[in-house]
Amino acid sequence: MFTGIITAVGHITSAQAKGDGLQLAVEVPEGYLEDVALGDSIAIQGACMTATQFKGNTFTLDISRESLNKTVGLDKVGPVNLEKAMRLNDRLGGHLVSGHVDGVGKVAYFSQVANDAYGSWLLRIEAPKELAPFLAYKGSIVVNGVSLTVNKTEDSSNACIVDINLIPHTLQSTTLGKLQQGDAVNLEIDLIARYVARMLNIN
Repeated sequence: MFTGIITAVGHITSAQAKGDGLQLAVEVPEGYLEDVALGDSIAIQGACMTATQFKGNTFTLDISRESLNKTVGLDKVGPVNLEKAMRLNDRLGGHLVSGHVDGVGKVAYFSQVANDAYGSWLLRIEAPKELAPFLAYKGSIVVNGVSLTVNKTEDSSNACIVDINLIPHTLQSTTLGKLQQGDAVNLEIDLIARYVARMLNIN
């Protein structure tokens, strides 16, 4: 389990073919891996992966074709959001996150909010239509591994439009500040909403 609070920004330094998937090497900040053991889970861009090897400040992981088909940003060199699996005595600063990507959305709009003294930015995402029942005003959503609050939802014929407010700290501490209109993003719906919907036979 995770919380959606990013603990470091790493960098995929290589993505080499392995079977029908890839083996990734991820470089992390100094000391980040000191409390991580082989087989531990680390969320990368919101997708839970298993650390399979360590070398200095780099760890490797194997990612299957299924995971590659269901996510974005894990098939090439570049910066990635990282979060170690939570411990039972950790603060739950975000919300309960499983690290299982539910769908890929698209950035429809991303710009600084006009006349906002705090320097906030508006991130508007087109989420897959099938995720609409799980997205609600002031509910939670995970975008590329980051726990965020939904400020507005609007259903269209083929998507659910979600507005999110980002503060400068979030932009500086994650990869979200690098987003541009048209970019694809990994999305995870709220874990509790998933089970409530199941019990009500919504999905």
